Amino acid sequence: MPIVPDVPAYGGDQDDDRGAARLSGPLFRDEPYRDATFRDETFRDETTSAQPRAAAPQTQNPEPMPDAPQPASAPQKKSAGRDLGAAIGVGVGLGVVIVASLFVVKAVFVGVIAVAVVVGLWELTSRLEERKGIKAPLVPLAVGGAAMVVAGYVRDAEGAWVAMALTALAVLVWRMTEPPEGYLKDVTAGVFAAFYVPFLATFVAMMLTADDGPRRVLTFLLLTVVSDTGAYAVGWRFGKHKLAPRISPGKTREGLLGAVSFAMVAGALCMQFLIDDGIWWQGLLLGLAVAASATLGDLGESMIKRDLGIKDMGTLLPGHGGIMDRLDSLLPTAPVVWLLLVVFVGSG
Repeated sequence: MPIVPDVPAYGGDQDDDRGAARLSGPLFRDEPYRDATFRDETFRDETTSAQPRAAAPQTQNPEPMPDAPQPASAPQKKSAGRDLGAAIGVGVGLGVVIVASLFVVKAVFVGVIAVAVVVGLWELTSRLEERKGIKAPLVPLAVGGAAMVVAGYVRDAEGAWVAMALTALAVLVWRMTEPPEGYLKDVTAGVFAAFYVPFLATFVAMMLTADDGPRRVLTFLLLTVVSDTGAYAVGWRFGKHKLAPRISPGKTREGLLGAVSFAMVAGALCMQFLIDDGIWWQGLLLGLAVAASATLGDLGESMIKRDLGIKDMGTLLPGHGGIMDRLDSLLPTAPVVWLLLVVFVGSG
């Protein structure tokens, strides 16, 4: 998600499993069992010896004391799960950098996209190697990823596809310099990373090429942020029914409805006032599509992180995690917004 932290509905992404262990074994048996064993031994001794043994003294159990009244535990408050102050501060700072570069010089914003792509690829490939032993080659991915973003901005979709193909080829060739063990999984992960991060990010650069390109990109960012904010606010306050408990326990159906509602309203406003020749009802459809794609993108990265056994992709952004933890809903939403804007108002 862009600036809103992933927030569980009931205090955490992971459910705590707590239990109490009870002592057992021959040293911790109940008292009657011990007395019975002692009497059996006495009986066996009497059959072989004329001297009887004294009976074991019977212990008296004291009267149970009434339980003292326990103070009522204070109700637990819902927790955001992250440092909310740091998350908001970092989010605002990123927003200022993005908006400033977006409306000052377009080429600077393309550079911001390329830097985010390279850092995201570094985080993803590092986690794959640490947790799964998969060595996706970072050098051709980083160079090809940055080139992909620039190609999409300069040559539109055609340039993006050509750069994607060349990047995949570079991954195949680069990995040949290593031993053949694990070649297939390494190059498969490399091609996946090339598509997942830089290729999807290229659609943001392609949006920027239109005459109202900065406003299109701003609409894309605003709708994704508003969708995430609506999901967070409504899910935190009213969330009771899990959306996908095996993937992301914090996601609720109520939160999804909040995301759809917030994004549709924001979409109508953005299409009416920001996009040239846009109509408000088109914004309703755009907001609905953004809420769906942003939610699926968030769940998709949650699947990746659960498979890797990690909570965050990195620690670069305090209160947020890593760059990839902020790109999770943006990446799959970029081609959706680009396509719908082309259908509604043209490529500009």
